[in-house]
Amino acid sequence: MFRRSIAVLVMVFAVLFGISSSQAQSIMLDLPRPSQHAVITQRVGITDITINYHRPLVNKREVWGKLVPYGQVWRAGANENTTIAFSDAVSIEGKPLAKGVYGLHMIPGETEWTIIFSNAHTAWGSFTYKQDADALRVTVKPQSGDFREALTYDFDDVKADSTVATLRWEKVAVPITINVNVHDVVQASLHKQLQGLSQYYWESGDDAANYLLAEKYDLDDALKYEDASIQNEERFDNLMTKSQILDALNRKDEANGIRTKAIAMGNVQQLHGYGRQLQAQGKQDEAFAIFQMNIKKDPNHWLVHSEVARIACAKGDFDKAVKEMKLSASLAPDNAKSFMENLAKRLEAKENINK
Repeated sequence: MFRRSIAVLVMVFAVLFGISSSQAQSIMLDLPRPSQHAVITQRVGITDITINYHRPLVNKREVWGKLVPYGQVWRAGANENTTIAFSDAVSIEGKPLAKGVYGLHMIPGETEWTIIFSNAHTAWGSFTYKQDADALRVTVKPQSGDFREALTYDFDDVKADSTVATLRWEKVAVPITINVNVHDVVQASLHKQLQGLSQYYWESGDDAANYLLAEKYDLDDALKYEDASIQNEERFDNLMTKSQILDALNRKDEANGIRTKAIAMGNVQQLHGYGRQLQAQGKQDEAFAIFQMNIKKDPNHWLVHSEVARIACAKGDFDKAVKEMKLSASLAPDNAKSFMENLAKRLEAKENINK
């Protein structure tokens, strides 16, 4: 009786969707399906959005308004529920939706579609769909598109805090805008991550603080993370980051004191990097003051020769600049030689390399 019921069910699906008996799908066995399985994932910030679906073919059929009727709930794919999963809370077309896995259903219309996110996501298609299981409904406008034989989901217009999930089939495209509050999601994640083993490593607090500093978001928390990093191990890196956070908080005197302490701890490579950062900010005099510290610290270091060349270049002494840059190139590690040699050629052409 059980096997007969399954056979009847398979026949019903075959009739409903125009599948020939040779194509009829087995519920008992893993066999090829006319509508192939696909999964697509997009990360926005640290939030993963995953659509799990099956891809029916047009197969010379009239799809919209015929195979897929207007005004009726449709499974937005084939076979089992199309599902969409969010690893964090999101907003869909401006409306909030909690993290989780949802059955994705749609009600197509000629000028407007209803997109349904159902808490029931383990059904077969939309045959047992009930509206009281809805988590969210939104409406969107369909668009015309290039012909697609197989139903496809794409993630379009990917930005730092949003994307557009688009269903494409036949000549219709249905876009669904998904937004993520990336800052809040990341901040909540950082609080959790830094309660684990990572809290005992200076790099973790420094990385968290640098993220918040770069995003100009919750600088007070950034300062807490940096202080925790320094407590684990005081280094040039985290002291410099702390000075930048204090600058951003307009606590200039404290920032200067911490920066001075960091500079005193810096090695040649660290100070060179800081000097180049100052040059990129247009602070040439401050950069050259850092280079002078390096010249006293280790006058024979290959990076120091490049710094002498940059100072000479600024003074218009290209002969000295070329000589020092070629010396830097000869002493540089293999992965830096070509770069230094190119700088020497630019200096030979009397080009200002400090711009």
